Amino acid sequence: MSHPDPNGPADTRPWRIGDELDNPVTREHARILEAAWQNPDGRARAEMTARVGARVLGEHLHPGIVERFTVLEGELTVRLDGKTSKLLEGQTGDVRAGQWHDWWNASDRDARVIVEVVPGARFAHMLETLFGLARMGCVDDKGMPNLLQMALIGREFSDTVQFKSPPPAVQRAVFAALAPLAHAMGYRATYPQLSRSLLAPDPADVAAARAAGHMAGDAPEP
Repeated sequence: MSHPDPNGPADTRPWRIGDELDNPVTREHARILEAAWQNPDGRARAEMTARVGARVLGEHLHPGIVERFTVLEGELTVRLDGKTSKLLEGQTGDVRAGQWHDWWNASDRDARVIVEVVPGARFAHMLETLFGLARMGCVDDKGMPNLLQMALIGREFSDTVQFKSPPPAVQRAVFAALAPLAHAMGYRATYPQLSRSLLAPDPADVAAARAAGHMAGDAPEP
């Protein structure tokens, strides 16, 4: 299967705190701790398990997004602006907007990491799209969708993620040239089956967050 059915039935379940996302190819697993709608900064927060051998799709940057990693258990190998180091248990690493970075788990044990992204709403939609494509078998053995799919994802989420190779200028030219063909062949940048983050939050979660004073402008109820 090269891509999901663009007219397939939408997943109508909004993401809830505690829900989990899994990428069986990149070996990442995430449990949602906080959603962007819960705080004035638009912060999204999750506990990620980077299983042995886990790695992201490649060196990349996030325009306008700050990312923070706090290792609870294990370790991550991190490349930041071309310099490689290890982020050990108890340590925190920040990635500024526009900063090239990459990470992987080169150790012999799983790593548990708190990941915070500000702002996080668009990042969450991008992540659920890529993770969903991996679960549906629409990626290669590194977790990357094919070029036609990436032509649309790359354009849709250019404000969220940009990969270093090939050079961004080349990517933009290639994606622009391929986008009409990709769309004609049934590819889409996102799919209704993989867009739960766009749904309004569950009323029970909103009520719980409001009662706890975890929403902007709200105070805890007595």
